[in-house]
Amino acid sequence: MGPMTKLSQFRMIRSITQAGMTSISFTIVGSMFLILNVLPQAFPDLQGIWAVSFDQITELYMLANHATIGCIAVYFLIGTAFEYSRILSEEDGIDIKPLNGVLIAIMAMFMLAPQVGFVDGVISRITSIVAGEDGAWSSVVYNGWELGGDGPANFGATGIFCAFIIAWFAVRIYATCVDKKIVIKLPEVVPDGVARSFTALVPGFLVAIVCMLIQTVFMMFGTNFYDFIAIPFGFVVNIVGTYPGILLIYFLIHALWLVGIHGATIVTSSLTAIAIANLVVNADGGAAVWAGEYNNAFVIIGGSGCTLGLSILMVTMAKSEQLKAIGKAEIVPAFFNINEPLLFGLPIVYNPALAVPFVLAPMAAATISYFAITLGIIPSVLVQVPWPTPVGIGAMISTGGSLVAAAVAVLDVVVATLIYFPFFKRYDKQLCEEEAAAKAAE
Repeated sequence: MGPMTKLSQFRMIRSITQAGMTSISFTIVGSMFLILNVLPQAFPDLQGIWAVSFDQITELYMLANHATIGCIAVYFLIGTAFEYSRILSEEDGIDIKPLNGVLIAIMAMFMLAPQVGFVDGVISRITSIVAGEDGAWSSVVYNGWELGGDGPANFGATGIFCAFIIAWFAVRIYATCVDKKIVIKLPEVVPDGVARSFTALVPGFLVAIVCMLIQTVFMMFGTNFYDFIAIPFGFVVNIVGTYPGILLIYFLIHALWLVGIHGATIVTSSLTAIAIANLVVNADGGAAVWAGEYNNAFVIIGGSGCTLGLSILMVTMAKSEQLKAIGKAEIVPAFFNINEPLLFGLPIVYNPALAVPFVLAPMAAATISYFAITLGIIPSVLVQVPWPTPVGIGAMISTGGSLVAAAVAVLDVVVATLIYFPFFKRYDKQLCEEEAAAKAAE
């Protein structure tokens, strides 16, 4: 409990969490246009209509997708740098401006993204164009920039983790220079706006030098910053893509909740980048499970613990006054994946009577949906939807319109409800006895 609480309070973790929440708005925008592309796959009858309508302007409306999900690392960089600068300014009292922090971080990204190497004994930006067997370009690096389908590859999902690191050291250098007064100090007669811009001058030079050194070190080993960082994070992505990894995620989330710690925020905040990156993988034909809003669409339906079914049980079958009252207050929010009335009012937190189903129900739902996706029964998640989207609807939209996916989400709720049922009956009986004893004592 202690270490996880401390982890959630780390400034970079908080910055990344806020950046992830901010970036979700843009991924939803891009995903909505992606739906136009995938709807004919879910509903083949639409293919004829699409051929003479939307297919004719695909490259136009998909620009919204390329500019959001295709460049998602840029959004994460800006969000993380801004939040980290703001936190250092407000909590440490360092007179730094979040906008300057963002601009310095962007400069660092632009310096580290290109690939450099020795060409004829001279340090040069690399150009390498490789053709595949079918004649199409399988790999393109032009003037240092690796190009993907949506533009510079390092600006896309593969660059998210690098964006976190860049934002951290760029803002940290900026804040340290200001805190130690290693800045250019202009006379007080100079307008405040001009003086602030010069404050970032020395930190900007230092960040530029650090980026040059980073490029030099990796160039000496025949690699680059982005490829090197991808090694450890690639391991994390692979773990999340396994069935034991998925179960571990949901065990940790709900074990933390049981002792009063917001497990969903702590655990999933660090995995948001992977979920967004996997949207791109799935859009290219992959079958990554942990993608988009898989979490809310298929597993924690009704809120952490997959408690929608429990809310329905409380409204329809509860005999104790406490459960009836809380059930009435919770039933509507439950359909939008909000369940604080249950977590703290039932309560579930610190309540051994409901601890077992609270952990098992989401793990069961994750099991059903995991194998439904990996076995190809339903499409993988490739569209980002708002997390409060109601049961079935979120699953259907997330998978590009699959009605089977909606049915799987409903099945998840049914199974979770069956797991809760005997524990609910026992707890309801216990509360009825306590309420009867309290009335008798009056």
